[in-house]
Amino acid sequence: MRNLFTGVALSTVLLAGPAAAQQASSGVSPFVMNTLFIVFCGVLVMWMTAGFAMVEAGYVREKNVLNQCAKNIGLFAIASTAFIISGYGFMFPNGSWIIPGLMGFDGAIEVTGVVEGNSDFTGRGHAGASDIFFQSMFCVAVASIVSGTIAERMKLAPFFIFTAILTALIYPIQASWTWGGGFLASDLGFVDLAGSAVVHVVGGVAALTGALFVGARKGRFVNGKKAALGNYSMPLATIGTLILWMGWYGFNAGSYLSFSSDADAANVARIFLNTNLAAAGGVIAAAILSYLREYRFDLSFMLNGALAGLVAITAEPLFPSPFAAFLIGTIGGIIIYWGAEFLNYLKVDDVVGAIPIHLFCGIWGVLAVTISNPDATILGQLASVLIIIAYVGLATSVVWIALKETMGIRVTDDTEESGIDQSDYVLSS
Repeated sequence: MRNLFTGVALSTVLLAGPAAAQQASSGVSPFVMNTLFIVFCGVLVMWMTAGFAMVEAGYVREKNVLNQCAKNIGLFAIASTAFIISGYGFMFPNGSWIIPGLMGFDGAIEVTGVVEGNSDFTGRGHAGASDIFFQSMFCVAVASIVSGTIAERMKLAPFFIFTAILTALIYPIQASWTWGGGFLASDLGFVDLAGSAVVHVVGGVAALTGALFVGARKGRFVNGKKAALGNYSMPLATIGTLILWMGWYGFNAGSYLSFSSDADAANVARIFLNTNLAAAGGVIAAAILSYLREYRFDLSFMLNGALAGLVAITAEPLFPSPFAAFLIGTIGGIIIYWGAEFLNYLKVDDVVGAIPIHLFCGIWGVLAVTISNPDATILGQLASVLIIIAYVGLATSVVWIALKETMGIRVTDDTEESGIDQSDYVLSS
């Protein structure tokens, strides 16, 4: 009888919606709790850069591993700096973070400032410095998505320039349309809590345009079919994927921006649970599909299945029931399998599979919001994501064309053949 009661109680908790009680926590002020929570989640998101670096280093060939490592440490520094210089002001134009006069914004960086509470959440006030730190880590993730797709054939300098423009201007401008109180949120009712579209679709579109302009690697497609080029270390890619999985808890839960009441704690825990189950669903779906197709389990699809499920649940990780979250992630795993096949048919060379993961599953994620969140509509979600795709596609294409016509974006054939590491890097003894 006791086991039956426990099972019923657990089922009730899992099937219940987000917590609505507003009972305040005692002992520590809401401001301190929220600030600490956001900083902690920001550190988890920062750790995702290590995951991206490991995944990319694992998927490329040994002769290009150093290049991918340099890309990731470089883009982290560039993106986090560019976002603070101008990105945050574009994203939240009513704030006072921007250096006076820069880009037409007034004010100064106030590291001791306070981001006020919001009626949508309990006790949402937190330190301004925690907000800029957390948001800058999201900005870094956008650039990381691009890095893996165009691996093994792009020059490093133009990639860094592209990263600076993407994170200082392109990403934050569109993010303001949703998270900065812009027209997608206010007029179309767009719902994207943690960024299936705002972050992942943007990164996926930037990766797609980059892949189109830089072209495929030599030997990738032979007689119209994809040819295997090999990789450096799938164990390294596996560890990187697990690090990304862990970092995603901060990505999604931190977007709630509050941990100052009992209700907040319950909702954050629910986000952790749903995030995990969506990733698990993606892995299982990709594993089953690969086995049914090839009569063997494809590790690369299983790894990407986890990331697909994570991207899919990112737009709304709070409202779905755990079963619905698992289902959303499962569909994500199906999408990346066939999405990769579609890109191969089009002869688009995506080294790590970032385009189907972030672009295709990001689209699915924002549409899936309507399954559980009553505030979202199919029309509003679809129209918003199409606007984002059109804007980012045009803006990034302009940047790629400018870089290609001025300094060039692709390494020489000899460098590609011998490996970018051999020509660009010297290891100290």
